Amino acid sequence: MADPKGAIRQRDGMTYAVVTWMPAGLVTPEDLEKVAQVARAYKVPMLKVTSGQRIALVGLQPGDVQKVIDELGPLAKPETAPCVKFVQACLGTEMCKFANQDAIAMARAIDERFRDKMFPAKIKIGISGCPRCCGESHTRDIGIMGTNKGWTILFGGNAGTRPRFADIIARNLSAADAVDCAERLAGYYCDQAKPHERTARFMERVGMETIRSELLSLLPYIPVEQVR
Repeated sequence: MADPKGAIRQRDGMTYAVVTWMPAGLVTPEDLEKVAQVARAYKVPMLKVTSGQRIALVGLQPGDVQKVIDELGPLAKPETAPCVKFVQACLGTEMCKFANQDAIAMARAIDERFRDKMFPAKIKIGISGCPRCCGESHTRDIGIMGTNKGWTILFGGNAGTRPRFADIIARNLSAADAVDCAERLAGYYCDQAKPHERTARFMERVGMETIRSELLSLLPYIPVEQVR
């Protein structure tokens, strides 16, 4: 029998998980009440706050998957073809005294641009309001990090079994230019990557020199000295 659409098969091979869509980990009391209501109704055996700042409803029976997705409504994040798994972010200038930039606003802007887009492999995005990098920007496929001069864009990070620090693509960008740069990097990756090739392996294969010559040199907001 085919797996229910939008669910993640669990280790037991018989049950499934559905995750929520919560960019930057932001949640309202109403959201939590909805998740609790659905979990009780379908006797969900485990609720897990994931490393990507989402809530996983774990242990669903196959026949309940679509019902859970429907009842969660906009909160549901059905698993589809390779896409953005999550946009995580630190507290940013909303709450953190160390933050240089508004990480939560950036997370919302990035989510708006990237949601529902398909990629050669899964994409994880981390946004940090300062170089302390609580949003894990250095080890995400796309990292965006705030400094007192603007935003730094990173690309090609991975924290898996072959960890890799992301390459610094550009520094001192405005919020609008940072979003544009991230979107252009993702587009270039879509056009050039092999199927199932994560950004870390993609960067190891093509190299920064190729990225500089074929993409960064065309972006007017990146100074020539950064491209060289």
